[in-house]
Amino acid sequence: MLPINPQFITDTKGVKLSVVLPIKDFEAIIKELEELDDIKLYDEAIKCTEPSIPIDVAFKMIEENRQK
Repeated sequence: MLPINPQFITDTKGVKLSVVLPIKDFEAIIKELEELDDIKLYDEAIKCTEPSIPIDVAFKMIEENRQK
């Protein structure tokens, strides 16, 4: 788990309204979330049973369709 150092903004009753993070902590959280998203996309791709084609073939097909 990432070590973070949040500060909280509260109302007059002490109810937490917002969080303030150092930019370094925020950027680390964003990086972790992006990596998690990549992992989820990879897991979905592995489960896919549809046939796939190599990326260079896909680019060639796209380019041929664009020229039409």
